[in-house]
Amino acid sequence: MSQQKITAPKGVSEYTPPRSSAFEHVRDCLIAPASKAGYQLIELPVFEDTELFKRGVGESTDVVSKEMYTFEDRGGRSITLRPEGTAGVMRSVIEHGLDRGQLPVKVWYSGQFFRAERPQAGRYRQFYQVGIEAIGLDDPAIDAEVIAIADAGFKALGLTKYRLELTSLGDAQSRAAHKVDLLKFIATLKLDEATAARAAINPLRLFDDKREEMKKVMADAPLLVNYLSEESREHFETVTKYLTALGVSFQLNPRMVRGLDYYTGTTFEFVHDLLGAQSGIGGGGRYDGLMEQLGGQSLSGIGFGLGVDRALLAAEAEGVIAQEAFVSDLFIIPLGEGTKVQALTIARDLRAKGKRVEIAFGDRALKGAMKGADKSGATFVIVLGESELSSGTVELKEMKTGHSTSVKIDSLFEALNK
Repeated sequence: MSQQKITAPKGVSEYTPPRSSAFEHVRDCLIAPASKAGYQLIELPVFEDTELFKRGVGESTDVVSKEMYTFEDRGGRSITLRPEGTAGVMRSVIEHGLDRGQLPVKVWYSGQFFRAERPQAGRYRQFYQVGIEAIGLDDPAIDAEVIAIADAGFKALGLTKYRLELTSLGDAQSRAAHKVDLLKFIATLKLDEATAARAAINPLRLFDDKREEMKKVMADAPLLVNYLSEESREHFETVTKYLTALGVSFQLNPRMVRGLDYYTGTTFEFVHDLLGAQSGIGGGGRYDGLMEQLGGQSLSGIGFGLGVDRALLAAEAEGVIAQEAFVSDLFIIPLGEGTKVQALTIARDLRAKGKRVEIAFGDRALKGAMKGADKSGATFVIVLGESELSSGTVELKEMKTGHSTSVKIDSLFEALNK
């Protein structure tokens, strides 16, 4: 009696060939501009002390209050699968003293993140993200560079139907002035207990409420951009000036607050028009108080996280990416047990020189092996039998034309390059 199949947990994203090649292409496109700008890889654990996210992300956020995967380890410590990237990066920078070296610290990351959300198209419980962080400078120019790097990643992917939304959440002085009037406004509302509790911790969270009735109520709320201090306004205007000079198009969205409490100053989100409800494909902003909240020194920072899954969906929706399977340069068919060592050796040597080589393993007949070569999409094929080993010569067949050329085994690399 056969065992019942085990399937993947609900809400995870999996990529199998040939779509996995498209996923890999998207991920590489999104991170390439950061590497060219001097950002270096930082590799972090997928789980952290729960306190890191409570303190860093904010207990009033949906991420911390509703969406984290948290458990106790065998030592009784509260551990959480990472729901976002910035807090972990800051923890690592502080722990390893990177903030006491050359500034700014410029790093990029890539990996899986986890949120206990209701799964739907474009929203997963396990999702893939790439991101960058620039720590140690409060300069409008680096804000513009970070945003331009994200924009360059989407452009490299070939996306055109997205927009960049931009705002400023100001400095502490700006937010304090705004908070006074916002709390007065909120006091006039009839809120349920849970919403009132969130507002008590951080009233800005009400701007992020996705319920239609709350959106209507908050339409009349005072906007933070109208309370920006002179310094904050000047910083933000300079950022927009730099972005314009760089040719990065944007729209101002004064109601945007993002879903994480650590954001300050410049804040942004990339939205794709073809993805429906889950239209956000990336975003980020400045977080000038986060390092101190996590026990580090007073350093500013800015970064972003881009959703690889959603960027792939966007690329597919626009028709700018193909699901291409692996295509080899050469397909080797060894005939008989005695030819397999030579086939493995030829493949090893050609791969070392950058060629993509497959071998027809198993004891298939020549006809079946040739069908396998055809299905693989290989450019060339060779049959390796005892006579070929004796002569040191093979027939190099071009699969597209059927044309064959006699080639010395030692000269295969040169023949493949013609």
